[in-house]
Amino acid sequence: MDMWYSWEFIVIVLAGFSMSRSFCQSEKAPYYTFVHEATSAPHVLYYDYIIIGGGTSGCPLAATLSQGASVLVLERGGSPYGNPKIMNIANFANSLSDTSPNSASQQFISEDGVYNARARVLGGGSALNAGFYTHASADYVKQAGWIPEFVEKSYAWVESKVAFEPPMLEWQSAVRDGLVEVGVLPYNGFTYDHIYGTKVGGSIFDKYGHRHTAADLLEYAEPRNISVYLHATVHKILFTETGKPWPRPRAYGVVFEDSLGLKHWAYLRKSSMNEIILSAGALGSPQLLMLSGIGPANHLQAHSISVVVDQPMVGQGMADNPMNLLFIPSPIPVEVSLIQVVGITKFNSYVETASGLSFAYSWAHKFIREYELHLNETGQPSAVTAEAMSRATETLNSLVAETLQGGVILEKVIGPVSSGELKLRTTNPDDNPSVRFNYFKEPEDLHRCVQGMRTIIEVVNSRAFSKFRYKDMPVQALIDLMVNLPVNLRPRHFSTAMSLEQFCTDTVMTIWHYHGGCQVGKVVDSDYKVLGVDKLRVIDGSTFIDSPGTNPQATVMMLGRYMGKRILYERFIQGRK
Repeated sequence: MDMWYSWEFIVIVLAGFSMSRSFCQSEKAPYYTFVHEATSAPHVLYYDYIIIGGGTSGCPLAATLSQGASVLVLERGGSPYGNPKIMNIANFANSLSDTSPNSASQQFISEDGVYNARARVLGGGSALNAGFYTHASADYVKQAGWIPEFVEKSYAWVESKVAFEPPMLEWQSAVRDGLVEVGVLPYNGFTYDHIYGTKVGGSIFDKYGHRHTAADLLEYAEPRNISVYLHATVHKILFTETGKPWPRPRAYGVVFEDSLGLKHWAYLRKSSMNEIILSAGALGSPQLLMLSGIGPANHLQAHSISVVVDQPMVGQGMADNPMNLLFIPSPIPVEVSLIQVVGITKFNSYVETASGLSFAYSWAHKFIREYELHLNETGQPSAVTAEAMSRATETLNSLVAETLQGGVILEKVIGPVSSGELKLRTTNPDDNPSVRFNYFKEPEDLHRCVQGMRTIIEVVNSRAFSKFRYKDMPVQALIDLMVNLPVNLRPRHFSTAMSLEQFCTDTVMTIWHYHGGCQVGKVVDSDYKVLGVDKLRVIDGSTFIDSPGTNPQATVMMLGRYMGKRILYERFIQGRK
């Protein structure tokens, strides 16, 4: 197998799509008088609420709480505004490929051998993702114990700022019609609702290709009551010692570091209602709980961390919805599109598509370097030589010159049932933790993937999709292509190309919908309060048992608003007593 040829495909499927036509320049950033670099923060600060993480949940949560209390937001990344790599759809891949120290994307490789990335930017994952916007199902809302009426109002609050109906051009329409043709019924048109059948969902990209992130929701904030500090890395949450006057630990402050390495202390003002809220995401929240002394005692002690609460469930239940796909070269030009259409099947696999992909030189070099680094770290000889990199450059240039065109059709497994765990590698909060998702450990997930891949094959062979197919390229050739590309670091097996079960296992990728680590009922209660301590909550995707809907971002933003309103209501009731 040609290593340099293989990495070309990684460019597309692993970390994003490089757009082949131009869009508008990034719109003018909103003038937030309350957003500052952490280097300008006082040495000591006092607030009613301290929110760790200005991401997809943290921004709507902070904006809501600021309507009735003082709020401090500590975000370890920078601002998305004024950064064309983030704000323009044409640069979608570039934002994920940026490996500079202050980039919005922090790459990691899971213990499963799958490439992945986490956000470090105001707005969180909504500043990096493919933009699909859709609600959780009614059953999901019921199981979560949320009040449906308030959920709908919270979704609407989010949508007035960040959600749009996408344009439907030829490729997306062909896949939509193909899904209907092969029986993913009924066709439900454009809707945010999660219902069986084929539909067009929303997007956080507007008609000009401009991204709208969760950071836009800070426009709702009361400027006098909120401070947002960027490049503010929280090192630990501070707890009181047990005993009088408190029978168990209570959170009372945090220590954070600015970009110059100077430490600052933020404390809660004196009130029984004031709290620290973790919204650092599915990796960041369990990681910071452990760094602060809440987690499995043996694991914390191995890292010389003083144990505040022995909580073995912190870091457990880590799950990532597995994605598998086919790349389909097209004999005719295709439009640039990210995720717009989804087939929601009754066997619980979701089929989606994106098109207008072009290979990016910078991506190939990034993954060649990353792959070489991984091999060296594992003590294996590097398979990537300077000569191979030179040949990769030549190959990529020739492909770009030939303007290879096409798209991908992918499937994502609901849930999933399979899960793993997160552990600390170091005590540095800037370092990625170790995480294993255990893709397809449970047979139910694998069965759904196989059914999803069969549906993709049927769509590719459908009459509706026929004009985007090379007549002399059978589906088996598309499968063989995927098998022979190192889309991950997992081993290949002899039967990979012949068995869809083995294909799913060997070519699995992330769709960046990982969740868990601080799950409701295990680490937090139904009010998202951390078990075993006081004045600390976790409100983000780390609390999810399953991923909501076909894309979680709408629900994560909704949750920030929903819980912000609930907390303010509790504060109001307590204040009247």
